[in-house]
Amino acid sequence: MITSPTPDPVKQQALAVLMASFVAQGHPEQYAQHMAIATIFQADLELRNAQINRLLAWLKAEHSELYTQALAQVEDTRAEFERRVQA
Repeated sequence: MITSPTPDPVKQQALAVLMASFVAQGHPEQYAQHMAIATIFQADLELRNAQINRLLAWLKAEHSELYTQALAQVEDTRAEFERRVQA
């Protein structure tokens, strides 16, 4: 998840800070790492969701002729993802 060919220094720093915080709260280091990764992953998901929502709102307001098509693309992507997960 966090490990990639070119690690994001912000995420690496966030991981270290979160891990230290969880360890300070009494969690074992191994669990603290998983908890920190999950926290960062959740924040990434929420950011992506906010970006999609803002983009769709902008399209609806500024380019209504594309909004319906964009909404269909988002829905098609969701359905395709669900099919792959269930397969």
